[in-house]
Amino acid sequence: MQRNIRLGRWFRPGFTALHGMRRLRGTALDPFGRAHVRKVERALLEDYSERVTHLLAGLTPANHAVAVEIASLPDMVRGYEEVKFRNVEAYRARLAELTERFD
Repeated sequence: MQRNIRLGRWFRPGFTALHGMRRLRGTALDPFGRAHVRKVERALLEDYSERVTHLLAGLTPANHAVAVEIASLPDMVRGYEEVKFRNVEAYRARLAELTERFD
């Protein structure tokens, strides 16, 4: 985009509403929280937390490099919608491979 969009003073109530709704993020009242992509993101976050706990429990000098690679895998999950879903599939495939090497 070459230039900003000017909305004018007439849109100020809209910005005020959006500003107030920021407190709803992550709650049951989040209007965008039920989207499939958001559900996948929350599941990935929970899985990552469990994965790090598992890595810490079994960490040895021999598997340290694999543990670091597993811990850095979420960096590959980027993009919007379909791009993110493709990256999640690649992430899960690489995670299964590395988890097998770690264990």
